[in-house]
Amino acid sequence: MNKPIGIFDSGIGGLTVVKELKKQLPNEQLIYFGDTARIPYGTKSKELIRQFAIEDAQFLMQFDIKLLIVACNTASSLAIDTLREHFPLPIVGVVKPGARAAAQKSKNKRIGVIGTPSTINSGAYAVEIRKQIKTEHIYSQACPLLVPLVEEGWLDGEITRLTLEKYLTNLINKNVDTLILGCTHYPLLKDSIEQVTQGKMTLVDSGLETAKTVKEIMLKENFANRDRKKDNDLYFVSDNPQKFQKIGSMFLGEKLSDVRRIDFEKFLMENSETLKNAPI
Repeated sequence: MNKPIGIFDSGIGGLTVVKELKKQLPNEQLIYFGDTARIPYGTKSKELIRQFAIEDAQFLMQFDIKLLIVACNTASSLAIDTLREHFPLPIVGVVKPGARAAAQKSKNKRIGVIGTPSTINSGAYAVEIRKQIKTEHIYSQACPLLVPLVEEGWLDGEITRLTLEKYLTNLINKNVDTLILGCTHYPLLKDSIEQVTQGKMTLVDSGLETAKTVKEIMLKENFANRDRKKDNDLYFVSDNPQKFQKIGSMFLGEKLSDVRRIDFEKFLMENSETLKNAPI
């Protein structure tokens, strides 16, 4: 099926999902929207996050996408069911693939989850993990300072190490053997996390696991594009394309040359009737 895949996130972090998708599905055109004007989602209310998720998805729907990826852990935790009620296409979040992988990898069934406050407070990862295995040993830790550190490019160094030690010490003491990186920013901190945990935890990259899940769905439903990719990937943001381009290049490991800012307020006004009927 020669239609693009749509991906949205509250900002830049979802590019870790894009990076893995480009490896897993090189023939697919990807259209990405980063809602950089309204970041962070992780500190917003449940109702507002659901509203934002529907608006982000509506923007991508205009490109006739065949599948939608919610590359934001917060939106995946709180808005997936709402999105599936509203949009008639396959929708994949990052929570379920990450939880499934952690359940498979853990040997002692002691699993840690780190993420934004909203993701952690939702309990979504614990719910999904317990659908896979029986365990009472799921330990969650909100890490609100990690996203700003990544976006500043502080992937290592003393400040990053001390911050990670503060957040991870309890999980280390709980003898956690598998750690879910429950925010798409966190894979960039893998090396520093492994140093702090002394390599004693298996790290689960939800972006990688999401890309694997999308590939499975594409092959099973015969959605995959069999021809070589003809159209370039597209990147849209609601604010500050220059910053997105600079930091996004670090996320992707390649130069982002064309990032377009859209007037998202204008888009929302033009689609107000459609969005008004969405189930928040």
